[in-house]
Amino acid sequence: MPKANPAALDFLLTRRSRPAKTLSAPFPDRAALETILTAAARTPDHGKLEPWRFIVLQGDALTRLADLVPVRGSELDLPEDKITKMRDQFTMAGCVVAVIEVQKPSDKVPAIEQTYSAGAVCLSLLNAALASGWGANWLTGWASLDRGFVEQGLGLMPNESVAGFIHLGTESNEPPDRPRPNLPEITQWVDV
Repeated sequence: MPKANPAALDFLLTRRSRPAKTLSAPFPDRAALETILTAAARTPDHGKLEPWRFIVLQGDALTRLADLVPVRGSELDLPEDKITKMRDQFTMAGCVVAVIEVQKPSDKVPAIEQTYSAGAVCLSLLNAALASGWGANWLTGWASLDRGFVEQGLGLMPNESVAGFIHLGTESNEPPDRPRPNLPEITQWVDV
């Protein structure tokens, strides 16, 4: 019989992201963030490529990104409501970890597996933050896909992209659970 970790399983069965707009101070300090990032970096990584990295955004860095949103949004001729929503993602934040996918040349590890690993890092970071008692939410949005924004705002190279913006902070109200997938509808059992 395998050795179970009931506390970890209970956490995974009951975990719930917290809406980014409800996260406030206090925010995790550097020591707390280093523990969370260390846990996130233990993500499956075929070939040990580490096809991701972290950018911790706080203070003036968030203000700078918020100010860049309307500039890029106007250049892209986006509707005002989309620009405002994206800008609010940075103005309302106090601590955001940008998970950056870093595609690396490999004969053994296809690009899609590197993308999956970067996504797994986002979920691991989110879960590590929640397990540490912080509120956390994984967001993206149009700016995360805009090359002009990510290159100018985050200094990304051509082989890099944003896998997610993980917002961290203190949640004062626990949100209600949301409907979850119906397991029989999404599961196929094959034994021949």
